[in-house]
Amino acid sequence: MSSMGGITVSQSGMLPVYERTKISEVAPAADKAPKLDADTGAPVEGVKVTISGAAMKTASAQKSQDNDIAESGLSDQVQKILKMIREIKKQIAEKQAQLQQLMANKSLSPELATIQAAALQSAISALNTSLMAAISGLNEAMKGSSSEDAAIASALVAK
Repeated sequence: MSSMGGITVSQSGMLPVYERTKISEVAPAADKAPKLDADTGAPVEGVKVTISGAAMKTASAQKSQDNDIAESGLSDQVQKILKMIREIKKQIAEKQAQLQQLMANKSLSPELATIQAAALQSAISALNTSLMAAISGLNEAMKGSSSEDAAIASALVAK
């Protein structure tokens, strides 16, 4: 997945680009039947995905963190932007914590510490730029909304 300043394309709210295909290029429905193994005649198993318990717990924790956004009654676009803002703020906090740890680490050479600090500061700067763009997008999406909706959005951004 492509990323722009810490925001993936799926989080950016941009629509995917689809290529047009001719009807003749579409596979016929008969090809949708399960494939059979030539040797045994048994169905061939496709891709199997297993999600760990930790991943499921993390996903449910993320959903519960954003419950207030989902229950706000704001439009879907505004909700997506609010979730994006929270994610960017979380990433900024993580990078700042990494920078604090780096500064406290006395085992690194001054040159290496400077290089790593510059990289973290650059990442924080890019995330701040993304945050400002997301806030600008939120303001644009909120144009014409009621003052009550604006107050709800402001309170959710502040969290």
